[in-house]
Amino acid sequence: MTAADFRRIALSFPNVEEGEHASQPDFRIGGRKFATLASANDGYGNLPLTPELQADFITDAPTVFLPIPGGWGRMGHTHIVLAAADESTLTGALRASYNLRVANNAKTKKTPRPSK
Repeated sequence: MTAADFRRIALSFPNVEEGEHASQPDFRIGGRKFATLASANDGYGNLPLTPELQADFITDAPTVFLPIPGGWGRMGHTHIVLAAADESTLTGALRASYNLRVANNAKTKKTPRPSK
């Protein structure tokens, strides 16, 4: 898979908008990020998952998923190795992160941030 595939799949989910943070593409639902291409130059997409979900993905596909180094990774932020992922795996991972964001948005009742 490629960064273009990551973008295409992320944008296929309902109500997703592409934005950017620090000049890097990100994908948002309700104004909140659920995926980024901040590490695309290194061959990764990035997903904010829970630590438990991250562990499940890494256990199931250790050549496809790895924690982002440092504290972000310990909190569940995860690299997906684009070249090692197939369409089903990438779609499932993006869907998991999207669903987490939708649930968190509903739980916290955050008002959307204005689009840039």
